[in-house]
Amino acid sequence: MARHAAIGGLVRYRSLVAALLACCLVWAGIHAGGTQPVVNAPVSERSIKAAYLCKFAGYVQWPDSQIDAAGPLTIGVLNSGAMMEELTRITAGRRISDRQVLIRQIESGDPLDGLHMLFVGERDRERLDDLLLPARQLPILTVTESVGALAGGSVINFTIDRERVRFEVSLPAAERSQLKLSSRLLAVAQRVQRVPDR
Repeated sequence: MARHAAIGGLVRYRSLVAALLACCLVWAGIHAGGTQPVVNAPVSERSIKAAYLCKFAGYVQWPDSQIDAAGPLTIGVLNSGAMMEELTRITAGRRISDRQVLIRQIESGDPLDGLHMLFVGERDRERLDDLLLPARQLPILTVTESVGALAGGSVINFTIDRERVRFEVSLPAAERSQLKLSSRLLAVAQRVQRVPDR
């Protein structure tokens, strides 16, 4: 009985170590700007995407008119309570590029003034063109997670490749929104679209 208890304790200990190691690998991969590790429990796909959203902000240059050095970096989340909760959790008490972070819930039709980033989840893929249209007229980094979203005007779109969270980038969409993307961000993208879709 004691032997079984000891084995059970060892299994639980190894599981805990594996879980902690998985978390550390994800954060190390994101902060190093390298390829992101395999998506495994307990680190969810949503958590990894939220971490990437925060990391993207450090590789984008907004027009001077859009940046208030003393103001917060505002990330809007459209119709996605899960992403809203995850972003709120991981940014609590933290700063991005030495700026306070504000997470704002956005509903369809809400004004987008004051946003620096806008996340549109996969559930809205059927009306992506309509949802992204207002953002395309503003200096907002739009991030999506739908197949073909770059054609709809998204600047960055999450993809899944062999169970890994990756992302693709549209330079024409970034230029249209007056955004300059760092070459370091482009270097780790799965795909960079350099000319508009015809």
